[in-house]
Amino acid sequence: MTGAAPRPLFGLKVLDFGHTIMGPCAGLLLADLGADVIKVEPKDGDATRRLPGFAAGFFAAYNRNKRSIAIDLKRPDGQAVLQRLATTADVLVENFAPGTIDRLGCGWADLEKVNPRLIYLSLKGYLAGPYENRGALDEVVQMQTGLAYMTGPPGKPLRMGAPIIDILGAVFGIVAVLAALRERERTGRGQRVGSALFESAAFLVGTHIAGSAVTGRPMPPMPARKGAWGVYDVFNTADQQQVFIAVTSDGHWQRFCEKFAFGDLGSRERLATNAARSAEREWLIPELARRLASLCLRRILEDCEAAQVPCARINRPDDLSTDPHLLAGGALLATALSALGGGPLVGLPALPLEFGDRRERPELSRQPPRIGEHAADVLCEAGFSPAEIQALMASGILGRQTA
Repeated sequence: MTGAAPRPLFGLKVLDFGHTIMGPCAGLLLADLGADVIKVEPKDGDATRRLPGFAAGFFAAYNRNKRSIAIDLKRPDGQAVLQRLATTADVLVENFAPGTIDRLGCGWADLEKVNPRLIYLSLKGYLAGPYENRGALDEVVQMQTGLAYMTGPPGKPLRMGAPIIDILGAVFGIVAVLAALRERERTGRGQRVGSALFESAAFLVGTHIAGSAVTGRPMPPMPARKGAWGVYDVFNTADQQQVFIAVTSDGHWQRFCEKFAFGDLGSRERLATNAARSAEREWLIPELARRLASLCLRRILEDCEAAQVPCARINRPDDLSTDPHLLAGGALLATALSALGGGPLVGLPALPLEFGDRRERPELSRQPPRIGEHAADVLCEAGFSPAEIQALMASGILGRQTA
């Protein structure tokens, strides 16, 4: 970075009730862009802190740049604390199951009364309609919308390898928040806005819906699709690696054949156009696979780059920790893995955004917080006296982690 990190949302105060992925991701977007995001946790902390296995990295990935306060919202005194905090908030984010936050006295109808300027983002499984009171998960709606059908081979639906619907739902939710903030400038009033998993997943398969309408038949799953490009495949290399090569234009094809000394293929009229190569895939792809299998990965990558042909090594996600492009661009943020805010650091991806002529990137200014780590500061800023704060801590309304 060559200067101060961009903070376009500086001055906004956000109450983040998020848990697991969708809600915390929405809060992360606002926090990384400079908003003061206060993570409102249950008294014993967000359960995401304790998830094992595949979900062990959720808390670290989506809770940087936030402050934490832990409140027992099942008690009236805890609800009163939250309502007092809400009087000075600009945005609230929640992704509880339908009806949960209303039962805690923190629903839109409750908080609108104390702060009519509040933008209230509800992230749910479904938007308004017959399904709106159902619970949902990322994988559930991938199955429900046909996204998993399109991802796996025929007869074997497969969820995508990242929580893409949770993340996309969060992104759409923040789009709604930013639009509502702009409208508040004009009207002076806040509003409830919403985003949901099901509708986000449905948006992703829109091209397949359109394709079925155009062709008059269902789109086949991606592993069984008839490709639009003649050479668009994964190939094995001589050093037991794999590489994806995308020859998507006739110029690509000519440069590819020249660089790899495949002149006998490049000169064939039957392979001169992409449409022609697509028709010849049954023998062309095995022939390219045979030839490329004698070359090492580095040679293939270097020659494809020299020929301006898109290609990529098949990586695991952890390979990105040493990716030279991400390292050079400041795109990996040294984030504490422990839910305590300490422990080993790992480079996690920054928001994929840049600002200004200097192409500044959002940075990490605060590690994922301890449970209730910032309660005293948050309450003091909201007008609570030291005596009130001490009384809340003594009564057990506030949770905190001291170790």
